[in-house]
Amino acid sequence: MSWYFGAVVDRAFIDAGLAGLYDVLHPWGSRRDFDFYLPLVMDAEAVLDVGCGTGALLHGAREAGHTGRLCGLDPADAMLDRARTRSDVEWVLGDLASVAWDREFDLVVMTGHVFQVLLGDDEVRGTLRAVRCALTDAGRFVFETRNPLVRAWERWTPDHAVEVTDPAGVVVRMADQVETPVEGDRVRFTATFTSPGWDRPKVSRSTLRFLDVDSLSAFVSDAGLVIEEQFGDWDRAPLTDTSPEIITVAQRGRDSGGPRDSGLRRWRSLRG
Repeated sequence: MSWYFGAVVDRAFIDAGLAGLYDVLHPWGSRRDFDFYLPLVMDAEAVLDVGCGTGALLHGAREAGHTGRLCGLDPADAMLDRARTRSDVEWVLGDLASVAWDREFDLVVMTGHVFQVLLGDDEVRGTLRAVRCALTDAGRFVFETRNPLVRAWERWTPDHAVEVTDPAGVVVRMADQVETPVEGDRVRFTATFTSPGWDRPKVSRSTLRFLDVDSLSAFVSDAGLVIEEQFGDWDRAPLTDTSPEIITVAQRGRDSGGPRDSGLRRWRSLRG
């Protein structure tokens, strides 16, 4: 995850050493979201991953046999350096304000809660409009945001710190600390990285927006996207007040009529 439409990129994504920790902290086997997203990617001919980070999802798709177009977009060069270990995927440095795709992708995804780095209303609207432009007429936008009713940030505390070993064998500890009080729908926090061999800690500051389901749905609809389904977790459980996620599947709305049902049949077939 990183940024969008002018937001500042967190240090955790632009520092080469910290970027190298991302997949160690979030290995494929622990990413339940990839179990959800990968079948969608495999079924689509042309896929755009917005905020692709180290490119793990698109790497996995190629390894699973995807033969179509795969494109990853991210504003953090240190993250894309990791992604570029595969040259059979398009890697674009930038954000959605710096590109102008027009009906090129039949699937756009934002994983890793990237959507939550969109802090202002204009950022949200601009991103959703750009996604709609990038989608083919039957294309889909699939993304997730944490459900604010569950208040996940209350568990982002130093006593929930994690310790990992980086690719060079160095032990690194990461501890989160939320700035209080939390007001409105924005949560500010720091991630502090320490290691016995470092002279000083490395601190990454972040702000995430926790939109409620009604506000989120209104933004999506206003951008000309049609919400088809929303889930509350990666097993496609119904969305409830206690669901950890708000997972949204939306299709590009029709400009002036035209069939959409073939794409809808494809999506429903993936649900099993």
